[in-house]
Amino acid sequence: MSTPLQFPEIDPIAISIGPLDVRWYGLMYLFGFLFAMWLGNRMADKPGSGWTRAEVSDLLFYGFVGVIIGGRIGYVLFYQFPQFLDDPLYLFKIWTGGMSFHGGLLGVIAAMMWFARRTKRHFFTVADFIAPLIPFGLATGRLGNFMNGELWGRATDMPWGMVFPTGGLVARHPSQLYEFALEGVLLLVILLVYAKRKPPMGAISGAFLLGYGSFRFIIEFFREPDSHLGLLSLGMSMGQILSLPMIIFGVLFIRWAYRRNTKESNA
Repeated sequence: MSTPLQFPEIDPIAISIGPLDVRWYGLMYLFGFLFAMWLGNRMADKPGSGWTRAEVSDLLFYGFVGVIIGGRIGYVLFYQFPQFLDDPLYLFKIWTGGMSFHGGLLGVIAAMMWFARRTKRHFFTVADFIAPLIPFGLATGRLGNFMNGELWGRATDMPWGMVFPTGGLVARHPSQLYEFALEGVLLLVILLVYAKRKPPMGAISGAFLLGYGSFRFIIEFFREPDSHLGLLSLGMSMGQILSLPMIIFGVLFIRWAYRRNTKESNA
């Protein structure tokens, strides 16, 4: 039996400027935001894009606000609802930590709906534009989780199993790195390549939902379920239950996009 890997000693503080400590976790999200800004501006600069850099900045700002608000509300309602019932003010105790991707996604959708209405664009025009900007931020966020030694996976005897400081003495799947590779890097490549084919409106949004939902559903088999929830209906984790609607809507959006495009072509 091979000796499990040991979690590398990573100082969570990247830079200290006087009394201010800048943590790697925060920097990872900053890198994700800067990449989204760079990619969004590059897409807007293409001839006939119909977008300006100012609109990209506004969209990313509203999306960021949606992520924070939706992520927090989603975490409390999806993962800590009993605690919320006991203490409704827990929703506002953001310093205790806790964010949900699925809640953050709902927040971003709300922000996109508002932005689409404000700029008189179709919702899917906005959604298709922002979808490729998201995966890199997911990748950096999961890398931040790994550097913090949190959200580790289930016990394993695989050669790359790793002993995390807060995960006991057993080797575990480094599921944060699985998510980094699939939900982040691979999904980004898929969306960029797919976008170059100029699919009909709504298809890129559907591809994002289908891709993320599928990857997250698979990775949840290797990720340790939340201790206070465990496995739920049909042996699925909360992450898998929340990912199923993404997969379904992703398929429906892609189908709708191509059927709508066919009808318009025939007309």
